[in-house]
Amino acid sequence: MANHGCKGRPEQHPHTPSAHGCSPAGQVADNSPPAPPTAPRPCPNIKAIRTDPDYHSQNCINRNYPHLAETPQRIAALYEQWAALQTSLRTERGRHNNISGRLRARAPMKSTLAGDVVDEERESLLAEAKVLKEKITKVEAEEAALDEEMRELALQLPNTMHPDTPIGDEPKVLRYINEHILPAAPETLVSSVNPPPGNSKSHIQIGSELHLLDFSAAATVSGWGWYYLLNEAVLLEQALINYALHLAVQQGWQLVTPPSIVYSHIAAACGFKPRDQHGEQQIYTLQQPARHQGTKPELSLAGTAEIPLAGMYANRVFSEDELPLKTVGVSRSYRAEAGARGVESKGLYRVHEFTKVEMFAWTLPDPTSATPTEPNSITEAEATPKHPPPTPAEKVFSEMLHLQTTLLASLSLPARILSMPSTDLGASASNKIDIEAYMPSRYNTSTGPWGEVSSLSNCLDYQSRRLNARVRNVGPDKKKMEFPVTLNGTAVAVPRVLLAILENGWDEGVQGVVVPEVLRKWMGGVEVIKKRH
Repeated sequence: MANHGCKGRPEQHPHTPSAHGCSPAGQVADNSPPAPPTAPRPCPNIKAIRTDPDYHSQNCINRNYPHLAETPQRIAALYEQWAALQTSLRTERGRHNNISGRLRARAPMKSTLAGDVVDEERESLLAEAKVLKEKITKVEAEEAALDEEMRELALQLPNTMHPDTPIGDEPKVLRYINEHILPAAPETLVSSVNPPPGNSKSHIQIGSELHLLDFSAAATVSGWGWYYLLNEAVLLEQALINYALHLAVQQGWQLVTPPSIVYSHIAAACGFKPRDQHGEQQIYTLQQPARHQGTKPELSLAGTAEIPLAGMYANRVFSEDELPLKTVGVSRSYRAEAGARGVESKGLYRVHEFTKVEMFAWTLPDPTSATPTEPNSITEAEATPKHPPPTPAEKVFSEMLHLQTTLLASLSLPARILSMPSTDLGASASNKIDIEAYMPSRYNTSTGPWGEVSSLSNCLDYQSRRLNARVRNVGPDKKKMEFPVTLNGTAVAVPRVLLAILENGWDEGVQGVVVPEVLRKWMGGVEVIKKRH
């Protein structure tokens, strides 16, 4: 039976150079494999969808994809047609093979002076074989069309949800970071035009007074949504990058500087589309030269290093001992996010270009647990609920969250950790955690004085299936090929953390911003940023 186009490609290997590193023509050899002319062959989990279409329909509704709610039933119906064709093909192929065997077994024709002897039975078999061959070819084409339609429909569906994800549109507060620094009890810090006493000066005011930010010049040069960082703000950006990388390296993350321009099909495989489900532009697409249009894949500006870090291992076959593979990359990120400018996105909060340190990890898939046997008796200890050991992905997920909370806590930023609801997950995430920092200037926004500074997602095998990345030697028999789990998380999104540092670090008494102690060694020992004269 066909596997719906999920055959793996051979592992990609770089070209082997000669001993002196040059090609036979004497030129320096390029040891990297050529760029793929087409997208990796995706392998959506059609079996899971057709086996339980009702679950996947409800999953679409829960995740705010109502227009896709009927797609799982459509896939199940197409599969029934596909299975019927498979049955008919088995019958027709069996008959065709039988005729072929009979023809091979027949004695060769004899010639006479009057000409060849006509073998009527042979002619009849040949005619029937021809009809069968034409029928088989036609049915195979129908089968391939059904297979491709199922694949295209399945690729549109969002990932399945983690059972702990809150259903609806309200996040669940898990805990707070540096709660003691907040000006009031966290549950009272809601959207209000009358914030509690304390600093209410925005980062825009602070940045202007201290000559750290220039939005006006950027609007002239590039338009709204861009900015200039000036003076100590430049040092703050570099300090945040260095500090985040320092923490990541301490935990064994591999450093990468990824490209910022990617093939659009790699972005799509990671769950990023040119426009979101509301029709709003998400990413920038680059215009190709006329001579390349239609011959080379479309290119886009990466909205996050997650995309090139994931694409780095497209079409890869991992061995079991290579995982977990943890990478951390620094890149410029580009977000189109067209929309009206307002209090929700003022200043540095929502910009089109920014520096970001991103974590991306590959882990082994969740192990298959054996069915527990029924105990003869239940002791008091056995009656206590037992928690299953964490999966490989859950271990890395916890490590990433620890790095995020450590960074924000050491920057003396109050923040809250949220389990994000089903409608906020996007297409690729199975579960998602956001961390929002306290930002006094955002009191009159829909979220109150809180602004997202980092996120963390477990994408299960959603991305690896679309990138055609696999892991071999999985399971007790060491012969299985499965799809690894991918996770991504923000180490530091510079503009928003910079915003929080300016607003939380403002000292009215000295008319300056107190620099977090952990950043000072990367800023030449600057402790307070004051007005320049």
